[in-house]
Amino acid sequence: MRALVVEDDARIASDLDRALTAAGFRVDVTASGATAWFRGGTEAYALIVLDLGLPDMDGLSVLKRWRAEGCDAPVLILTARGAWTERVEGIEAGADDYLPKPFRMEELVARARALVRRAGGRAEAVIQAGALTVDLNRMSVLIEGVPVALTPLEFRLVACLAVHRDRVLSPSELLEHLYGDDDAREANALEALVARLRRKLGPGLIATRRGFGYHLAGPE
Repeated sequence: MRALVVEDDARIASDLDRALTAAGFRVDVTASGATAWFRGGTEAYALIVLDLGLPDMDGLSVLKRWRAEGCDAPVLILTARGAWTERVEGIEAGADDYLPKPFRMEELVARARALVRRAGGRAEAVIQAGALTVDLNRMSVLIEGVPVALTPLEFRLVACLAVHRDRVLSPSELLEHLYGDDDAREANALEALVARLRRKLGPGLIATRRGFGYHLAGPE
């Protein structure tokens, strides 16, 4: 899952980057409202964390432009402003959730996960697909109740397939989810990752639809 963090406080931005990366997100960070407006309008994000007090273009203006232009990514607003009227203004501008500073990073991560689940049409934090169990909060995977040790990249792929288990995901969509703008976005990198997961999870769980992509196989 790709996340965009828009925050001009370098310390807070760094903390958000680390926390969301540890939670399984692929994070892009910017301190500029103008840059955020461009990236949010031209790139696909599963989540945007948006500070209101930006130096060049305030967060509410950015958010209003996104919504007017059709950007429907879930947006979690961060701000030092605590007045309820400003919270209402943010929600009315199109925000999906609102977290005033200071905040606990654990709460932000929990809210971020909830927003992504709702946006994907999934309310559950634990996803069951046949013998596979994926716990999005604990970032754990079990096969028939037995824990499987996965790397963060492997978990992101399994979680993406589980959240979207009703459809086939193309290689380009999965690469975007896994690597973002990195140079590692090559088909053979994805094929190698799928091969490793099949060895760990069993050969019948991740299915290939030739010419289309990958999906979780249905229960036996």
